Amino acid sequence: MKILMVLTSHDQLGETGRKTGFWLEEFAAPYYVFKDAGAEIVLASPRGGQPPLDPKSDAADAQTPATVRFNNDTAAIAELAQTRPLVEVLDEDVDAVFYPGGHGPLWDLAEDADSIRLIENHFAAGHPVAAVCHGPAVLRHAQGTLSQPLVKDKRVTGFTNAEEAAVELTDVVPFLLEDELKAKGAKFEAGPLFQPHVVVDGKLVTGQNPASSEEAARAVLALLA
Repeated sequence: MKILMVLTSHDQLGETGRKTGFWLEEFAAPYYVFKDAGAEIVLASPRGGQPPLDPKSDAADAQTPATVRFNNDTAAIAELAQTRPLVEVLDEDVDAVFYPGGHGPLWDLAEDADSIRLIENHFAAGHPVAAVCHGPAVLRHAQGTLSQPLVKDKRVTGFTNAEEAAVELTDVVPFLLEDELKAKGAKFEAGPLFQPHVVVDGKLVTGQNPASSEEAARAVLALLA
């Protein structure tokens, strides 16, 4: 079992002057779910190398068992520092693709041609494609059959408008994920704010927020079982 995890390379939070990137829990929790299940994990990002970490996701109040485990795992830290450029893994033989979130993907992966191709190819091959929190932004331009949006008529979730308002970034992000997925014809399902909520529609797995990361990863394993 081989799973590709794709992280953002974008580190600027709009015009605020603040840093963003990937959200640590959304990487660490799925990483260990897959690792503990015996999966081989391939890490990639648009630029390769060390993906930027949203500093807020490593703050004391954001720590979880998975983030604590990661911060004490020198091998995992070294592995993350050497993600492969996304263009190099387009033809990698993997069984599933997983996108952690953080705000970074809204700016780069949502528009990345290599990422779009990767998603379309794996979805067409019947492989699970999963994304959590802002990660589902990567589905924005992906096409399914008959040149229709891949998410059209599919049940999905992601970081909601209400959650974006709660973190006071509604006017900072380039687009609101919930609105964008609905505009593409998706059947968007919102759970309670910041509580675990995962939606599985066929081989498409989406999680609403950081708390949904572990459950989303377990849903991928269930699809691969």
